[in-house]
Amino acid sequence: MIALYLASGSPRRRELLTQIGVPFTTLGAPIDETPLPGEAAPAYVERLARGKAEAGLAGLGQPGVVLGADTAVVLDGKILGKPRDREQALAMLAELSNREHQVLTAVALGDGQRCESLCVASQVRFRAIGAEEAARYWASGEPADKAGGYAIQGLGAVFVIGLQGSYSAVVGLPLSETADLLARFGIACWQPSSTFAEDVLQQ
Repeated sequence: MIALYLASGSPRRRELLTQIGVPFTTLGAPIDETPLPGEAAPAYVERLARGKAEAGLAGLGQPGVVLGADTAVVLDGKILGKPRDREQALAMLAELSNREHQVLTAVALGDGQRCESLCVASQVRFRAIGAEEAARYWASGEPADKAGGYAIQGLGAVFVIGLQGSYSAVVGLPLSETADLLARFGIACWQPSSTFAEDVLQQ
């Protein structure tokens, strides 16, 4: 059986891979996530996904396939990362209020011989968000470590009035496209739960 390693600390990505019956082991693959000067958002997320996969492979020391992924919230061409504090989170929510924005998620798979990647774009529309409501949402603790300052799979779902594209991609991993990519590396979905590993590799 081909071993899959997930180069991500995201619990959402772990849950999504488990959802489609793909056993994996998580490993650390920290990289510099600073955008390059003039770098377009799609190129940015795909570069980071490939970088995570390559960093994971570099520290693996054994045969296997490594999956890297990255998600960005984009408004008017600007990447909205994770808010650094309350002020920035509230500013992000104000920008997203009553507007449509784009969520880009890139996925990359590498095995040391080749690395393949793809980027999925989804459109998300928010209803109007008042200042008091945004403050209450920040107080919940959810926005602090989320791209764009919200989680569609969590409390932030109440803001969403429209979605075009892949829901799972907005959460963090486009499942249909990821399944196709995994198949090209000989990794099947819907595997028996007895094959799942619980180990976490530390680097």
